[in-house]
Amino acid sequence: MALEYLKRFDVLVFGSGLAGQAVALRLADTHRVALVTKRAIDDSATARAQGGIAAVLDDADSIEAHIQDTLTAGAGLCDPVATRFVVEHGREAIEWLIDQGVPFTRDESGYHLTREGGHSHRRVIHVADATGAAVQQTLTDKVRRHANITVLERHIVVDLITGKKLGLKDNRCWGAYVLDLDGDRVVTLAAANTVIATGGTGKVYLYTTSPDTATGDGIAMAWRAGCQVENMEFIQFHPTCLYHPNAKSFLITEAMRGEGGILRLKDGTRFMPSHDPRAELAPRDIVARAIDFEMKRHGLDCVFLDMTHKGEGFLREHFPNIYARCKELGIDIAKEPIPVVPAAHYTCGGIKVDQRARTGIPGLYALGEAACTGLHGANRLASNSLLECIVYAEAAAADIKIQQPAEPPRLPRWDESRVTDADEEVVISHNWDELRRFMWDYVGIVRTTKRLERAMNRIRLLEREIDDYYANFRVSNDLIELRNLVQTAHLIVRSARRRKESRGLHYSRDFPDLLPKARSTVLSPSSN
Repeated sequence: MALEYLKRFDVLVFGSGLAGQAVALRLADTHRVALVTKRAIDDSATARAQGGIAAVLDDADSIEAHIQDTLTAGAGLCDPVATRFVVEHGREAIEWLIDQGVPFTRDESGYHLTREGGHSHRRVIHVADATGAAVQQTLTDKVRRHANITVLERHIVVDLITGKKLGLKDNRCWGAYVLDLDGDRVVTLAAANTVIATGGTGKVYLYTTSPDTATGDGIAMAWRAGCQVENMEFIQFHPTCLYHPNAKSFLITEAMRGEGGILRLKDGTRFMPSHDPRAELAPRDIVARAIDFEMKRHGLDCVFLDMTHKGEGFLREHFPNIYARCKELGIDIAKEPIPVVPAAHYTCGGIKVDQRARTGIPGLYALGEAACTGLHGANRLASNSLLECIVYAEAAAADIKIQQPAEPPRLPRWDESRVTDADEEVVISHNWDELRRFMWDYVGIVRTTKRLERAMNRIRLLEREIDDYYANFRVSNDLIELRNLVQTAHLIVRSARRRKESRGLHYSRDFPDLLPKARSTVLSPSSN
């Protein structure tokens, strides 16, 4: 009989967004799956995604055009094999979501497709302006009803358990230590296969569109376990986050610019045509830098996205949630422009994986924003991320299904014998605030060598404090998240310092030009 501290499954899935739920549902008919999430199951980046999912669904569009748009946005760093793999499976991925019951928006000709920045065709299928919420709700209902999926809410991973940590020759991942927040104890979860789908690192920055859960947990714990990470310097800043004191990280979807939105200064001047011939439809990195430039040049707190020319009826139909939220805040977007600022939005790099979502550790997979498949390169093309989640969830599930059953070795209990309860929680909150502020100031949209050096000096100080704190006090949710944030901040800055050029989302004033050959930045724990 299993001991109280130990729970066994066939597959552990960490993260409850689209990537995690998709792989869980694809495995659940044949495997006992634990879906582990540190808050509620529906608290994910997926639930906040507004725009939609890019796929070739129109006869006027083509696979080659979608591939080329992705490669162009990726600034020479997209893996062409991974890009073709995802795009070619686009229609299949959308059909799977339709089969699950996702109610995509229709018009007289079928499913309504919109266009976003960087796309040469209308190919973004959506559910009004709340696609992610509809996908999340649909899959959550199915996950909760499936008898073979155990949902563990309010459980946060402390660390992975690998053969190396157990003193074994085979460094397979055999599960993880997980803090049960309600029970206030660390439990051991054992499984022959583990999937990291924990999302990105947005909360490392002061301003972000990401949920509070985006603290780089999966990337940090994979790095500590021995996985490589790739292209961590490429952080996508969404150009248009609502600027309002009572709106926390409310995203204004890129689809608004796709449907004719115009970016203006406070005096009404349109500025994007002077930055790029594609104007408001330029890729996100260009638009974000242009807004950042104009704000600094004119000393502005924000710029404005003007949709007033589209009319109230159009806005209510196509962007009902944005219309309603702005109205609540006293902004009538049919009559006045929307105040917006850039905010950290998406981590293009992550845990290095192959085409079956496998990391360098046997039995450990990574999906979604936590992973680097090679699709996004130096800049993610709008609405490719949810597509990547579905395609790689299927690839991971297919690979797990063909694995020979493996019985985990005896896993030790989490050892708390040499720690005490924390005596100064203020240390955690202070360090968290300091980290997010200097990352925004020094490792944001525009970087310099000196800024990166200053950031790294501060990170090293924080690391020493946190390592000492971690060694002496019982783990808590805030301590685990801070430890992971500082680890991912280190990886972001270390990768940025290696890149002696400006490419895609990484823009350095000291190295403004492109190098002749595009190279990925791969970091290995063995090179520490």
